[in-house]
Amino acid sequence: MDGSALLDQLLPALRSPAGALAFVPLYALWVTLLLPGVWASMLAGALYGTWWGSLIVFVGACLGAEAAFLLGRTWLRNWARRRLAAVPKLLAIEQAVSREGLKLVLLTRLSPAFPFSLLNFAYGLSEVSLRDYSIGLIGILPGTILFCGLGALAGDVARFGDVLSGEADAGTWALRIGGLLATVASVWLVGRAAQRALQVKD
Repeated sequence: MDGSALLDQLLPALRSPAGALAFVPLYALWVTLLLPGVWASMLAGALYGTWWGSLIVFVGACLGAEAAFLLGRTWLRNWARRRLAAVPKLLAIEQAVSREGLKLVLLTRLSPAFPFSLLNFAYGLSEVSLRDYSIGLIGILPGTILFCGLGALAGDVARFGDVLSGEADAGTWALRIGGLLATVASVWLVGRAAQRALQVKD
């Protein structure tokens, strides 16, 4: 069986309710293995739509982040320390978050300048409490919605010809694209504000 045939069988399975439930631990594993979550988030958006995709990704990302945090604090502590030694910015965050706690966790989650997966291990090396770390995961919501929205839009691109031929509602498409642009602007503004706040702390 070639790759395209396998994909044709896999995508309908993932679109089912059972597939959506399976996507959560798969996403958590993806995050724990330090793989970039952008493409997986966009896939969720294409499969489940912006809002259901965002919920699925958020739950999976939280589970993966908690696992990476606990591994960085226990069994993989030495490995995480060596890995982060190559990223001075993240080592600085590790030291600062021990002092600032929840506030800094939220700011770094909102800023796009810090890689999500490695940041989880950096927090594990810090002295931040599990409670503050978990609450700070709320900060990934804007980016999650953005990438799932992009994925949902990409998933509908194949049907864009229907709009051009008058077979689909152009107004609905205009609302989708307008909503996505508003989300992009919101994420950009929030990220800029978080970045400025972090620079003040530096």
